[in-house]
Amino acid sequence: MSEETAPPTKGSKKPLLIGLVLALLGGGGGFFAVQSGVLNAARQTETVEQESYAPKSAAVAFVALDPLIISLPRSDGRDHLRFSAQLEVVPEHAAEVEAIKPRIIDILNGYLRAVEIAQLEDPAALTRIRAHMLRRVQIVAGEGRIRDLLIMEFVLS
Repeated sequence: MSEETAPPTKGSKKPLLIGLVLALLGGGGGFFAVQSGVLNAARQTETVEQESYAPKSAAVAFVALDPLIISLPRSDGRDHLRFSAQLEVVPEHAAEVEAIKPRIIDILNGYLRAVEIAQLEDPAALTRIRAHMLRRVQIVAGEGRIRDLLIMEFVLS
């Protein structure tokens, strides 16, 4: 046979086998680390979820906000957003928060008018929108007065 008709030489399978063994070792090591608690990622997530729904304390007061109706730019027949909420406040500060309700409603009204309609329609975005509103309300009311913002009604019509 001449050089032109000789079959091509096959490459070594050694790098492929080394890569496969390393991938299996890495996967097994990662599984062991998570299961044994070395990384503690799964348990930490469960703890955070349990803590967020636990009551902060027995003493709680709620301040109801006036319902808001936000005019939306005409889109797919949806013209308005009806929104109502209550604020979970520290009982000692309930009167102070009640006194600044017009300012809080103004902040929420301005924020909801600025949110894109696509975000309002996305069910997963409600948590993010709620967090933004809570932070704005906490800034207006002052630190330590408002614990949470409870959305009672959020309807696009």
